[in-house]
Amino acid sequence: MAQAKEGDTVKVHYTGKLKDGTVFDQSAGKEPLEFTIGEGRVIPGFEEAVKGMEPGQSKTVEVSSEEAYGPRRDEMILQVDRSRLPEDLDPEVGQQLQSHQENGQTVILTVTDVSEQEVTLDANHPLAGQDLQFEIELVEIG
Repeated sequence: MAQAKEGDTVKVHYTGKLKDGTVFDQSAGKEPLEFTIGEGRVIPGFEEAVKGMEPGQSKTVEVSSEEAYGPRRDEMILQVDRSRLPEDLDPEVGQQLQSHQENGQTVILTVTDVSEQEVTLDANHPLAGQDLQFEIELVEIG
């Protein structure tokens, strides 16, 4: 039977969990996730885990934060003067905002603190700094 390798387009079902067992993402009830191994569209540890799997095979893998969304970085936490935000925005802790970069990329910012003068925004990925666990089933190699 064929094994998934670099350059293969694969379809997988998965469940992503935090160390405490909290599910943060899953494909159950949806179409399987489709990606090409080696293109970097999924986190490195997930992509590496799929290599060598055969269709129908399932496994559970631990992915370190370094092979997932990287470490939390303090320089990604920004304090912004409220006057720089849109007038109609009433920021609340936990709210997610989008910022469009000059290179065309969109960055998600999470509001972590609000005062009269400033809003603290965290540009780290919500899962940065966390080790993750994935249950993966290889559905198909395209």
